[in-house]
Amino acid sequence: MAAAKSEVTIGGRKLTLSNLDKVLWPRDGYTKGDLIAYYRSVAQWILPHLENRPLTLQRWPDGIDHQAFFEKQAPRFKPEWVPTIALSADESSRKISYMLCNDEATLAWCANLASIVLHVWYSHVPTTDVPDYALFDLDTCEKTTMKTLVTVALAFRDALAEIGLPSLVKTSGGSGLHVVIPLKPKYSYDTVRQFAEVTARHVGAQLPGLTTLERTISRRPSTAVYLDWVQVGRGKTVVPPYAVRARDGAPVSMPLDWSEVEALGKKRASPEAVIGQWNLKNAVKRLKSTGDLWGKKSWAPAALEPALRKAQRAWTA
Repeated sequence: MAAAKSEVTIGGRKLTLSNLDKVLWPRDGYTKGDLIAYYRSVAQWILPHLENRPLTLQRWPDGIDHQAFFEKQAPRFKPEWVPTIALSADESSRKISYMLCNDEATLAWCANLASIVLHVWYSHVPTTDVPDYALFDLDTCEKTTMKTLVTVALAFRDALAEIGLPSLVKTSGGSGLHVVIPLKPKYSYDTVRQFAEVTARHVGAQLPGLTTLERTISRRPSTAVYLDWVQVGRGKTVVPPYAVRARDGAPVSMPLDWSEVEALGKKRASPEAVIGQWNLKNAVKRLKSTGDLWGKKSWAPAALEPALRKAQRAWTA
C-alpha cells in the first residue's frame, strides 16, 4: 500500500502528494497513489497529446462508486507554474481560465486531485479556433457484439481511405472505438463537423443494419453501433490516448494498429471486456514495446479539399 503522503520534486517542481493510500477503484484495490504512478509512468507518451490543449479534469475524490465532478476553471490553489489560458467555449459564454498540462509535474499534480479522467480540446494554443483532427466516436449499444463494432470501424477506415484520408484508431477505454483523421489546422470547427456528418451518413447508409444515428439512447437498436459525429466543436472535449477511465479494472484509452482491430473482431467476449484489456497495470509494458502509435511517425495531417472532391465523385454516384 502506498504511503499516505509524499514530498516529491519533478522537473524541479516541488509537490506534496497526499492521501496516496485512498482506494479509488474499490473492486480492484487501486489507490490514488497507483493513479499518480501510472500517469507519471506514461508521461512521455501522453504529454504530446495534452500539450497546449485546454484541459478539463474529471475528479472522483471518493472513488469511482461515488460522485464525480468536472473542473474546467483552474482552481485558485493551483501552483503558479501551472499555465492557463482564458477562453470561452462560444461567443455567448463567459471566459474560463483553462489549465494546460505541458509537463510531468502538472500531470502528477492533476492526478493528485483524483482526476482519473483527463479531457482536452480538439485544438491547441494558439490556434484554438481550428481543430487538428476529426473524430468519429463509435458507441456500442446494449447487445452490440465485438464483430459488429469492428465491422463498422473498418468501414470507416475503408471509406476514408477511398477518398485519400489515412485514419488512426484507439479504444475509448469504455466499450467503443475512436476513429480519428489528423488534419492540417486550417479548417473551422463547423467545416470539420460538416465533413464528419457527411462521412458518418455515408458509412451509415452502407451498413444500415449495423449502425444508427439516433441520438436518443432509448430509441437506438440494441445491437447497433451509434455513429457519434457531433463531438467535434469549440469547447467540446475528448479523452486523449492513455487516459484512465473510471470503470472497474481501470481501463485506459489505447491506440491500436488497424491489424489489431481486425483481430479483435474475432473475439467472442463483450466489447467492454475486450476493450478493457488495456489498463492501468499493463499499459506501460505495451507502450515500451509498441511506442506511441499516434506519435509523429503516424500523425500525418491531411487536407480536406482533395478528399471532399473525391467524396463527391465516389459517394454520390
